[in-house]
Amino acid sequence: MGLYFVNAADELVGDALAGFARAHADRVRWDERDGYVQALKPAPTRRVGLVSGGGSGHEPLHTGYVGTGMLDAACPGRVFASPHNRQIFAASRAVAGDGGVLHVVKNYTGDKINFGIAAERLAREGIACGRVLVDDDVATESDEVATGRRGTGATVLVEKILGAAADTGMGLAELVELGTDVAGRCRSLAVASGAHTSPATGRPAFDLPPGAIEYGVGIHGERARRTLAERSLRDLAEDMVGSLADSLDLGPRARVVLLVNGLGGVTRLELYAVLGEVARLLDKRGATPVRTLVGDYVTALDMRGFSLTLLAADDATLGYYDAPAAAPAWCGRAG
Repeated sequence: MGLYFVNAADELVGDALAGFARAHADRVRWDERDGYVQALKPAPTRRVGLVSGGGSGHEPLHTGYVGTGMLDAACPGRVFASPHNRQIFAASRAVAGDGGVLHVVKNYTGDKINFGIAAERLAREGIACGRVLVDDDVATESDEVATGRRGTGATVLVEKILGAAADTGMGLAELVELGTDVAGRCRSLAVASGAHTSPATGRPAFDLPPGAIEYGVGIHGERARRTLAERSLRDLAEDMVGSLADSLDLGPRARVVLLVNGLGGVTRLELYAVLGEVARLLDKRGATPVRTLVGDYVTALDMRGFSLTLLAADDATLGYYDAPAAAPAWCGRAG
């Protein structure tokens, strides 16, 4: 990749957030002092505020999902770094309803620590706070990985469903239960044929020989435990769908929400080809992709790769998924 278009590497996140707020000024505001993006028009029926966040470099996650029917606030950290607990505390206090605030947290140590500290500070102010942990990445599903599965592509689905549920006036405990259940029914897996480029150094995060594929990369450029030789999309998709279906224990007649997610450096032309192969493989198993999303939803800067996410869905899940939303990066039904 060529050089990033930046004033300076350490100014990129702030400059981008200022531009984001200008582009979507009818839906969000950027609190530069305390470091969070807030929805301008939350549903009046919502009793619990929804807050998420994480390192920048994964756009449109999380700021793109702030808006009516989704998040009330998002806290962006520096590139691939957790937001500070001060940001999370300020955002949570700003959007908490009479039912408190719910944190949607990806399973990374830094995020868990900072959201945890913010929750303790909120408790000292008498603000109830719950947490839903997203841990969907089957590449880290192993007894050898003490931290458990990483939180990746499923985060956007969890945020959408919880946003719709919160708009019904659902209470904090019920939202935690629902979000935990939905997160538990999601699995993701990512592959890459090229690493992301560091904005600081201009160099790839890791080197791959020509024709090699990393099977099971993370969204911060974490390398996989397996490096495969080049193969057809059909064969690659078959391996990926098999891993996801096995982890979910996906049976015949299952209904799934399917997310084909670009990691920042893959074309739509390729992503739709991926969707075609995955849908064919699910049909072959007797499972039905009843809703599909295709595009860049949870990126890793400019990584040349894609991820697949499956959510085993029921009627209630689909009802929340289909509910209208008006967040800048959500392309489902508009509010």
